Amino acid sequence: MIADGHGKAFGFALAPGQAHELPQAPAMLDSLPAIPLWVVADKGYASNAFRERIWDMAARPAIPAKRRDGAVACPKWVYRRRHLVENLWARLKEWRAVATRYEKTATSFLAVIHIAAAADWIKP
Repeated sequence: MIADGHGKAFGFALAPGQAHELPQAPAMLDSLPAIPLWVVADKGYASNAFRERIWDMAARPAIPAKRRDGAVACPKWVYRRRHLVENLWARLKEWRAVATRYEKTATSFLAVIHIAAAADWIKP
C-alpha cells in the first residue's frame, strides 16, 4: 500500500500470501503522480536496490536497516510518521471482509480494499 503524508490510502497492489511485497514496491513508486520528499517504509523493505531506486527518483528513503546489515541514515523524526500507515491498516481492518480476507478471489478482495479506502477518504 502507498499512503500519503496524512495517512490516506493512495494505491494498492496485492501480492500472493506466500510472497514478499518488496518486488512490487518499485512499480508502486512509479504510480505516484508527484515525487515525494520522503519514502518511509519498515525494515521489510530494507534493500540497497530499493533505496537506490528511491534516490534515483530524487526522493529520500527513510527505511531502517535490518540487524544483519550495516547502519544506514534513517532520520527518526521522519520514520515516526510510519504510524500513519499502521493506523490506516487498522481503520481498513475495521471492515470484517478486509480483516479476515473474506473474499475468495484476489479481484474481489482488492475491490473490498478499494471500497474501504474510499470510505476512509470520505470520513473527516
